[in-house]
Amino acid sequence: MSTNGTIDHLSATFSALADPTRRAMLSRLAAGEASVNELAAPFAMSLPAASKHIKVLEKAGLVTKGRDAQWRPCRIDGEQLKVAMDWIGQYKQFWEDRLDRLDTYLLTLQQNPDPDINPSKGE
Repeated sequence: MSTNGTIDHLSATFSALADPTRRAMLSRLAAGEASVNELAAPFAMSLPAASKHIKVLEKAGLVTKGRDAQWRPCRIDGEQLKVAMDWIGQYKQFWEDRLDRLDTYLLTLQQNPDPDINPSKGE
């Protein structure tokens, strides 16, 4: 929860994604709708346990459940994944700049070996 009492969706998203079973369920849903039985099938777990995982994904806004007569298909909802990707994307330029500076530094060391900094080059 944030300070104003609303749900912090980004934290809920990352918390839901922290579990490998839930990530696998999302991967399966990326291929199309699936029932709880279909989502539980690859795992050694009960249907209630699978339902708990799906509820966590629903609460995080990553999955929605529909209703088609007796069938209640689960679907992936990409909006919260996009929010998480956008948040992570903020740091992409930061890391690219750092790696570019490291690359420049390493090229400088290769072009101007200094025996005091790199003893193996001075031998």
